[in-house]
Amino acid sequence: MPLIGAHCSTAGGLWTAFDRGEQLGCEAIQLFTKSNRRWQAPALKEEEIARFRQRAAETALPVVAHASYLINLASPDDGIWHKSLAGYFDEMDRCRALGIPYLVMHPGAHTGSGYEAGIARVADAINREHARGDDSTMLLLEITAGTGTSLGFELEHFADILVQLSEPDRIGICFDTCHALGAGWEINTRQGYEAVMKAFDERVGLHRIRCFHLNDSQHVLGSRRDRHTHLGRGHCTLETFRHILNDPRFAGLPMLLETPKNDDMAQDVVNLKVLRALLDGCAEPVTLETLDSFWEGVDPIDGKDE
Repeated sequence: MPLIGAHCSTAGGLWTAFDRGEQLGCEAIQLFTKSNRRWQAPALKEEEIARFRQRAAETALPVVAHASYLINLASPDDGIWHKSLAGYFDEMDRCRALGIPYLVMHPGAHTGSGYEAGIARVADAINREHARGDDSTMLLLEITAGTGTSLGFELEHFADILVQLSEPDRIGICFDTCHALGAGWEINTRQGYEAVMKAFDERVGLHRIRCFHLNDSQHVLGSRRDRHTHLGRGHCTLETFRHILNDPRFAGLPMLLETPKNDDMAQDVVNLKVLRALLDGCAEPVTLETLDSFWEGVDPIDGKDE
């Protein structure tokens, strides 16, 4: 079985993400260890680390962290690149201090220097981080929709990064369904899904996928746009999520929602219910015809482009 969960807020302290995860009935959670829209963050305090680790042990919830969106390791600008490198190091150090095994990060955007140059910059940064020695946290590069000059929407981008790494087995991949659809990966049909996974295995290796972001897309296949929406309400089909959830190759992996929600997390409750209703053997499987009943009394708020 997959570990179904959601991205959880840390408002009130990093450890409160576990409280929200428990409230939702999550089997895994994702969080930010610092503001995702700022470069700087206060250093973690010993008490903060101790409380986080205590709640992690009490709940036994697997945790994935997501890096700041500001980090751009593909940038040709030396100032931005070195600032991003320092941010990447800090994100990894925070995960290690907290005992978080995975850090998800977008590969970055080349901003006009070209894919080859951008990929070389990303690989250089990863090699520098690996040279620091500590392998207790693994970087997971995330599939992107390919907006603008972003890297990560083609399998070759990941393959080309891997061949330039001195320790390629120290990184993995985060597979985002909204991003994959935006990138033009046909994952809606069984035939398309199997073709994507076959190509992924041949060029990158399915064993590198360590977690999934299960998000529907407000934009169509190949749009190169990234706007998340609720499961079954966008251009991914319910079958997209059914394929992944029931694929034995991904049993035991965190599968996490990043769909829009209010502070009361009512939308997460609905989307988690939908995911569990897509599992093989569910007594009352969800269909497009029954999906609206899941949303009775809950506002399906819209998301924003990342």
